[in-house]
Amino acid sequence: MIEYIPLKKANVSQHEWDEFVDSSDNGTIFHTRKFLSYHPDDRFKDASLVFKRKNNLFSVFPAALIEREGKKILSSHGGASYGSFAYRSDLNFQDAHELVDCLLDYAKKLKVDRVQLTPPPIIYQSKLSNYIDFALVRNGFNYLKREVSSVVQLDVEKDNLIYTYRPEARTALKKAQKEGVQIVETERFEEYYEILKKNLKMRHGVTPTHTLDELLRLKYMFPSKIRLWGAFLDDKLIAGVCNFSANSKVVLAFYISHDEAYQEYRAVNLLFYEIMKRYQDEGFKYLDFGIFTVNIDPNWGLARFKENFGSRGIFRDYFYKDL
Repeated sequence: MIEYIPLKKANVSQHEWDEFVDSSDNGTIFHTRKFLSYHPDDRFKDASLVFKRKNNLFSVFPAALIEREGKKILSSHGGASYGSFAYRSDLNFQDAHELVDCLLDYAKKLKVDRVQLTPPPIIYQSKLSNYIDFALVRNGFNYLKREVSSVVQLDVEKDNLIYTYRPEARTALKKAQKEGVQIVETERFEEYYEILKKNLKMRHGVTPTHTLDELLRLKYMFPSKIRLWGAFLDDKLIAGVCNFSANSKVVLAFYISHDEAYQEYRAVNLLFYEIMKRYQDEGFKYLDFGIFTVNIDPNWGLARFKENFGSRGIFRDYFYKDL
């Protein structure tokens, strides 16, 4: 039988929690207390849960209490891209239902109006399973939305990787090579961030999710998992991508940006080709390019751009249940 305990009463240290996430079937960097700790203490009202079986950790659920439109909501932690249950690899069908039952019991005790959660997409699992999804739907959860995220499979021979690209993408990366664009891992976050801000403002009218200080702090906290790759023309940074190694299987392209003045060099095409090869060497199975739909509204141009690199779409699901 699985029992649940609010983290504040569970006598589980940050180290124990994070060690469990790292060894879990589907946990990500976003599930760790270390990652969530970069947020100021007053930004979120933590309501995380620990699940145990025979006094051993079986699952963890990073969560927060939020108020929205007059509703009290128990939610996957708002400071993370993915949340929901991180669980052991021996999770079975009945376990999944027990976890969801526990979550609902906890929500009722908190007297919340809604429960909502954002599980990691299926590629983040070691053993592919929809047990949790089924248990959620069977217990009355609905899809708040189903976005589509672009995913590139890296399980191809390195010499064949280029042939998974569309012809126009192959032409573009060869042009970047011919023009002398170089791809290297870099620490020049300040220059990159200026390009990123201009891109997001121009294309979407928004600012980056993270401030520069927050991004630098995360880099300091996770030096081997948060990495900036730059495309340089001589010593000029003309494009970059900040990647999060979300777990041992998946690397997430978190922020992609390029200097519009140098667009003709097609640096982004070469940038992704080189980093895909690097992450292949490091044993990663997938590159998650991120969503190209927002509230189920497709960005057709972004979809085509990402498909140029051999990507295909998978669901990024958001569940909810009103109580």
